[in-house]
Amino acid sequence: MAQLADKVALVTGASRGIGRAIAVELGRAGAKVALAARNQQHLEETVQLVNQAGGQGLAVQTNLAEEDSIKNLVRTTQKEFAGLDILINNAGIVYAGPLENTPTDQYDQVMAVNARAPFILCREALPLLKQSTQPTIINISSVVGIKGYPNQTLYTASKHALRGMSIALAEELRKDNIRVHVICPGGVATDMVSQVRPDIAQQDLMAPEEIADLVLYLLTHKGNAVIDELRIRRATSSPWF
Repeated sequence: MAQLADKVALVTGASRGIGRAIAVELGRAGAKVALAARNQQHLEETVQLVNQAGGQGLAVQTNLAEEDSIKNLVRTTQKEFAGLDILINNAGIVYAGPLENTPTDQYDQVMAVNARAPFILCREALPLLKQSTQPTIINISSVVGIKGYPNQTLYTASKHALRGMSIALAEELRKDNIRVHVICPGGVATDMVSQVRPDIAQQDLMAPEEIADLVLYLLTHKGNAVIDELRIRRATSSPWF
């Protein structure tokens, strides 16, 4: 993990779940980590965990549905850490219900956080990433970024959008040596999954730390073998989703 020491990372959705697990693993590798979420108290808890792990955490309360708040996140990261090497778009919200009952404002909210915010973050972060010697973008999509489930049409649309943007952006940034990866996990033990899939037994869900391990793998394997996308399923689910 020595190559991540003193690297600057920005992680959204870092107040809990997968984002917190990623942030702590980055801290364990010695990175400086800007943490973004809406809940300041939970962010401060993650800062403590990052610091205890050996890194340096920075809490930046952020509303990813607001462009000015996103821009402030990038500015604050640059001001406090003097650069950016790693951008991890992890934050997401979910809505479950039949399409015919889905209000337009709910569509706007989910798309704003899950697709629009990563777009803005990538755009605002690129000038900093282009100055890095090890620039990387990792977007956390979902199994529904590849397939679909009933009553998840809106969430599915947002994750397909994120994955599609990532595919195009990876090609666009090849000339700048910026690698863009996508991780598509199935059921992970988070509050969001418990809300949408209460039918899945907790013991069958993946741990957030398992996804964090894969993020660290992508960040520390920078040879000629490049992994564009990782599809991760629960051991109890059907293979090859």
